[in-house]
Amino acid sequence: MALPLTFPRFLSLRFAPNRRFHCSFSLPASTTSSGGSAILWFKQDLRVDDHPGLVAASEYRAVVPLYVFDHRILCRYSDETLELVLFALEDLRKSLKEKGSDLLIRFGSAENVIRELVKEVKATTVFAEEEVEYHLCEIMVMVEETLATIPSLQASPKIILWHTPFHDIENLKDLPASHDDFKKLHLPVTSPLPFLTLLPLADTDLDWGALSTFDALKEFMKKNPCKLEESWTSMKDIRAETIMQKECPKLVESHDNNPDSKKSRRKRLDNSVFVTRKGNVVGGGTNSVLNALAAYLRYLEGTGRDDWQELHERLRGYESREGASFLAFFGPALCLGIISRRRVYVEAIKYEKERNAGFVSPFGYSATTVAAAADAVCSMEWYWLMARKVQVSEQGRFSTRIWRWNGYLIQYTVVGDEGPVTLLVHGFGAFFEHYRNNLFDLAEGGNRVWAITIVGFGKSEKPNIVYTELMWAELLRDFIVEVVGEPVHLVGNSIGGYFVAILACLWPSLVKSVILINSAGNVIPGYSSLPFPKERQTSAATWLGARFLLFYLRLNIKNLVMNCYPTNPERADDWLINEMLRASYDPGAPLVLESIFSFDLSIPLNYLLEGFKDKALIIQGMKDPLSDSKSRLAMLKEHCAGIIIRELDAGHCPHDEQPEVVNSIISEWLAAIEIRLPAQSLL
Repeated sequence: MALPLTFPRFLSLRFAPNRRFHCSFSLPASTTSSGGSAILWFKQDLRVDDHPGLVAASEYRAVVPLYVFDHRILCRYSDETLELVLFALEDLRKSLKEKGSDLLIRFGSAENVIRELVKEVKATTVFAEEEVEYHLCEIMVMVEETLATIPSLQASPKIILWHTPFHDIENLKDLPASHDDFKKLHLPVTSPLPFLTLLPLADTDLDWGALSTFDALKEFMKKNPCKLEESWTSMKDIRAETIMQKECPKLVESHDNNPDSKKSRRKRLDNSVFVTRKGNVVGGGTNSVLNALAAYLRYLEGTGRDDWQELHERLRGYESREGASFLAFFGPALCLGIISRRRVYVEAIKYEKERNAGFVSPFGYSATTVAAAADAVCSMEWYWLMARKVQVSEQGRFSTRIWRWNGYLIQYTVVGDEGPVTLLVHGFGAFFEHYRNNLFDLAEGGNRVWAITIVGFGKSEKPNIVYTELMWAELLRDFIVEVVGEPVHLVGNSIGGYFVAILACLWPSLVKSVILINSAGNVIPGYSSLPFPKERQTSAATWLGARFLLFYLRLNIKNLVMNCYPTNPERADDWLINEMLRASYDPGAPLVLESIFSFDLSIPLNYLLEGFKDKALIIQGMKDPLSDSKSRLAMLKEHCAGIIIRELDAGHCPHDEQPEVVNSIISEWLAAIEIRLPAQSLL
């Protein structure tokens, strides 16, 4: 049954750099105002279907739907996503007009646009979707603070936040920490809201504004006063494989298995659901995406429709692993809110019942595409709930922030207000809190310290994708470009050390120095060029192996972790073990474990560190149970010129086993490197 509409009042949201957001909410006595006007601010909810904010705003005397082209929001979008936005806005405006309204288009900062519009239409309320991404929350803060300073108003307009609830959860603080415990609650999925027939239009003679063309929007983006240098932003458009192909041109043709390159050769259908120039993803308006979803769910049936046949043909090329095609096709539309997660789930279940005479099996879905769609949106909802819980909870030592990368929610933190910038990257199975006793000590030493939980680990999202060391390196590259905004000193433990070494090799302008703590990766004499990585294929063997490994790890995790802390085993405490166990029950965790069976460490460390002579520090715990530290260091000394090595009486995770010693080494290293480097900032 449908969830009764309740809307939290956005009373205060204060922001201080490098600190936690402080939010307080209460429920208004009524969301209606018979004599008032409301502004409905569209951001990443570009639809009229299943839109609680639209339903609530319709109770007001007049409603002004608004979309603001704000640099700070748009700068995170790829060119293809910007195209999707324009197609979605065109459809949104058309849909609103059918309901007797329109869509107001404005360019500029959201807080200034909304302030002027509030004064013009005398709005008493602003409706906006609840956000979890840090940069969007910052914008929400600015809007709230700006509205509070309008001198001509007797009272500041209310800001009412809404979201599309998948489940009826009254208090997010009561959300179980484990997804396994969450499933045991057996919470039903709420029903999508019905379409509105009419929307009250504002009486004011507004200039509704023209929808931008793609070229005009790109020109607008170039005028962003806070944009990064073009050389940095262009990095995000170049895949790691492309850089490596330049090193090995003879391998380009033999590894041209990217479905994107094949699709570009096809002729575009007039009624194609792949609307962008690249034609990689599903787009258009809500009805277009729903049509594509219907085709996707019915893949096994076959069809005579050209547009459905096109999607079915491409689906086969995107199945790098079973079900991966769903996020590849529909992920951007879901992130932009062209269709709600709840609508996808309901459509998938409805088709499953149609397929099985009204019956949904408790043993799994009968069609792989139904499973892919339902599992993907349920997984997305879980990670959104965890991200939202972080914002309403005061638990934990760190101010956790959320960044969206390729549509996936990534958690990170930052400590320190000034000094050299350092990025800490964890190892396999860990998370940014593994640097629990490094963050503050390094910051107190005069550094700005960032730490990230990379996709697939901790409380970051674990989507159905093929995980590779190059993908993780690209994530770190984009984090530096989009979030940090200036070159960093990279610190990586275990496999995280291998990721940062790849990043440093392929994009050296982003990196000041490299610190590897018991890093993965091999030293191989005689390499003079990059070997091209092998193509990753999932199989029944890796599927089964990952699940056996997961079962084994859950049973033995305490002993396994303690073995990595031979000189200080009490550091393998209950908090660390429980958080690792918690993450193992997250949706998608087995998919991440499958990557263990396909890791490609063929790019040798001596090649990756070649350009960092006198700027690479190796911290090695000599009692590491996962490697022969003595022979490893001997190889590093012989084949990696200009590296500095510090040996410690520790195991695989010296930064957590002996944090005071490691913090001192890193602080001294950063200070020495900074003396030799000019000040750099790309902002």
